[in-house]
Amino acid sequence: MISNTMRGLGWGLALALAIAPLARAQETADGRVARLEQELARLAKADEENQRRQKILTEEVRKLREALVLPEKKELKAQYGVGPAASKVYQKEKGFSIGGYGQGWYTGLVNHKGANTNSVDLQRFVLYTGYKFNDRLVFNAEVEHEDATTEKGGSVSVEFAQMDFLNDPKLNFRAGILLLPIGFINQLHEPLFYHGNQRPEVERQIIPATWGEAGAGIFGKLTDEWDYQACVVSSMRASGFSGDNLREGRQGGAQALAEDSSLVLRSDYQITPELSAGGSVYSGNQGQGESFQVDAAGTMVRPDVHLNLWEAHAQYRSGGLQLRALGTRANVDDAGVLSAAEIVRAAAAGRPSNGPIGSRLSGAYVEAAYDLMPHFNSRSNQSLDLFVRREAFDTLDRVPAGFADDPSKDVRLTTVGLDYKPDPQIVLKLDYRIFDLGAGARPDEIDLGVGWIF
Repeated sequence: MISNTMRGLGWGLALALAIAPLARAQETADGRVARLEQELARLAKADEENQRRQKILTEEVRKLREALVLPEKKELKAQYGVGPAASKVYQKEKGFSIGGYGQGWYTGLVNHKGANTNSVDLQRFVLYTGYKFNDRLVFNAEVEHEDATTEKGGSVSVEFAQMDFLNDPKLNFRAGILLLPIGFINQLHEPLFYHGNQRPEVERQIIPATWGEAGAGIFGKLTDEWDYQACVVSSMRASGFSGDNLREGRQGGAQALAEDSSLVLRSDYQITPELSAGGSVYSGNQGQGESFQVDAAGTMVRPDVHLNLWEAHAQYRSGGLQLRALGTRANVDDAGVLSAAEIVRAAAAGRPSNGPIGSRLSGAYVEAAYDLMPHFNSRSNQSLDLFVRREAFDTLDRVPAGFADDPSKDVRLTTVGLDYKPDPQIVLKLDYRIFDLGAGARPDEIDLGVGWIF
């Protein structure tokens, strides 16, 4: 029996010795599997972390691109009463924005070569700077450099600088130096959005564009088709009025006299997708409390010089056809006082009088343009607009009693030309201007120029 027991123990020990390596091998395999599973889990977790970091880096790169103002594929479009390039700040999520435009041209007077009348000028280089604090608060400004350098009569000025409080599509607020909402050009004056090198003379001589004054106002869209703007601004300075125009009366917020203020109202309606129409009015006293000497005896007068300026406009666009029309009139009270004061000032300065000042100024123009490019390349994003514009304006449409009219202020002007846009943000312009004066003569003019926005 002992012998059997010993044999059983021997077989058991042999079996244990035989199984032990297999058990150790199984433990080793299980450990390797566990370690591999741990490594896979670690790699998966690392991959998730890498993806998270990649998303963070991608967002930081996007923000950096905006901060560095690298080009973005966003369509430039006019918003809130300013031009497309000036509207870039409204498209940002937040932060700083920069844009601008420029234009320059060669002017040649026909049959006047050698008479020191032909010229080349970088007429304007403009920077728009803005900052979007949030979706409701936006600052926007335009700084304009004219005629390349101040050393030769050029200038640097702030055209507008405004803080917008975007409350609701129907009612928003604005304060600062504002572009007055009058006509086609005063707010939308970037060179790609009007035809010809020169802006329409009616919107320069009767409506003194570009025209900005310090003030505050409201704006919005009452419906999808109907929008409005209204503001109160510091008035012009009547002492700057002349027989040529009202332009020198603009103060532009530069240490401007603010004894008088004026109201500006504008409304536009989109009648059909192709046709829109609207109008605006500017009304207020322009005397600014100043006294005028009206005769050699030293008689002083302090006139109110109430000014009512209104305009009506319409625009039609369909396919390649573009049509525009605008009419305007300005009525100036106390023009007789201003005219007499100009005679006294001119005599004291030993210069010719730049008067009389009209008690009524008026003007109108019509314009037609057609894009020829689809006839050459229907798939191109370029355009080639052939246009013609006919203007009529008279800055002495009515003169005050006791003063003589000047027929040379009654002007007819025809402009024909081509605007070629090789890119939606660049335009090359060629036009020919034909002047027909009520009296006197002015040679025809050729203008060749370039304009751009960014």
